[in-house]
Amino acid sequence: MTTSQQLAVAAASEHRTLIITLFSVFVAITLGITVWAGRQTKDATDFYAGGRSFSGFQNGLAISGDYMSAASFLGIAGAIALFGYDGFLYSIGFLVAWLVALLLVAEPLRNSGRFTMADVLAYRLKQRPVRTAAGTSTIVVSIFYLLAQMVGAGALVALLLGATGEGARRWIIALVGLVMVLYVTIGGMKGTTWVQIVKAVMLIAGTLLVTILVLNKFGWNVSTLLGEAAKESGKGKAFLEPGLQYGKDGTSKLNFISLGVALVLGTAGLPHILIRFYTVPTAKAARKSVNWAIGIIGAFYLMTIALGFGAAALVGSKAIIASNEAGNTAAPLLAQEVGGGADSTGGAILLAVISAVAFATILAVVAGLTLASSASFAHDLWANVIRRGRTSEREEVLTAKFAAIAIGAISIVLGIFAHRLNAAALVALAFAVAASANLPTILYSLFWKRFTTQGATWSIYGGLISSVALVIFSPVLSGNDKALFPGMDFDYFPLANPGLVSIPLGFLLGWLGSLLSKERPDARKYAELEVRSLTGYGAH
Repeated sequence: MTTSQQLAVAAASEHRTLIITLFSVFVAITLGITVWAGRQTKDATDFYAGGRSFSGFQNGLAISGDYMSAASFLGIAGAIALFGYDGFLYSIGFLVAWLVALLLVAEPLRNSGRFTMADVLAYRLKQRPVRTAAGTSTIVVSIFYLLAQMVGAGALVALLLGATGEGARRWIIALVGLVMVLYVTIGGMKGTTWVQIVKAVMLIAGTLLVTILVLNKFGWNVSTLLGEAAKESGKGKAFLEPGLQYGKDGTSKLNFISLGVALVLGTAGLPHILIRFYTVPTAKAARKSVNWAIGIIGAFYLMTIALGFGAAALVGSKAIIASNEAGNTAAPLLAQEVGGGADSTGGAILLAVISAVAFATILAVVAGLTLASSASFAHDLWANVIRRGRTSEREEVLTAKFAAIAIGAISIVLGIFAHRLNAAALVALAFAVAASANLPTILYSLFWKRFTTQGATWSIYGGLISSVALVIFSPVLSGNDKALFPGMDFDYFPLANPGLVSIPLGFLLGWLGSLLSKERPDARKYAELEVRSLTGYGAH
């Protein structure tokens, strides 16, 4: 174990009880909220959409809680600490993505659907093929995203509790899986939404506290902070300029464009974000909730500047890499440093607080993902494909709960065996798949009257298969020391993110499939959908 890891573990060990207590208090409070919300869940609308009872502000907080995952909190701080300017580009991509969601998706989707993305597609296309495709895509995206959170949970616990053995990692992954299943099966969307709200408040408060302490260390002078970060990084002025991670050669430039396209377009196709638009009573509230989310998420990503550059300046890139090669422990190590250092009580307490916030982040996001995937299975695949609409709301909700248990079990098993996977790569894959498979079908269905069932299935399956296949043959899995299989070499596709190829392919297949289809689009249905999506007339 490295010196930095020993210091972090020693500090954590001394206050292990405090860390566990804070985490347990959060779990107990949120489970209490979930039980309370569960008692108010009477029908499918309550379970899937929280009874459409949340205000724009409440839903904005919940969207923020859903979106600001462990990858955002831990990963971006680490990326900035190690790569400076290039790391901050992640923050910009994640934030700009919300403009696509606001301008193109939020209001029409709320007006057109009922519980899931497939409701919009099935309104004017053939039910069974599009619901099967959309349900499959939703579950695949959710499981990749879930896997990233599980891997993050295992890594975080290993650092904080000194749990170096595989047994401890397996237990914590199982615990996260169990709690997320309880959130969904007991509380449904109401319980999950309140968990997201509590978590968003905790995350913003924790990040704000560390930001204030970092800026105070440098006399509230951002220039001094950036200068010290550049000095401690060992890279000088290059740390504050483009090119450390991207721009070294033609391939890395294309890699950056590919990643940027996936991040910006992926958000508007993420299933656990899309279902949040159904929890508000009106399209106006949906639009207002996205406005609030942009403000909250924007403030958070601005604070990641202080977290990332603060970690570079105060902890140092060598110590961060020694603790975790990907930089995922930069934020906790920074919290420990600004709290007084590894040997201080203040440092250990702040480390415990930020750790509890990180745990809360993971739990809240996995709950949202589990609800999205189980709702899609029950509503799209079970009720409308397998049962062909011959099912009661009670049976549908019960199926969703069993699906949540099954998806939780799958995530636990995969998380236990996938701890060596790169969490950032999994998240980027989820964004790329969402942008390749889900976004083209949503936009075509809402805005192109000649779109057909064949176009939808070609687009979803084509985007899904191409994005997954390209990642399999990319440097993420083989061909270098940081790959999942470093000893193997089948990286025939040079880019780490498939977005640059798979996203245009998803749009192309949707267009081509519609042109070659013998199906005649129903002009009347499209006109009805257009009026409904723009005005909200007839919306559930």
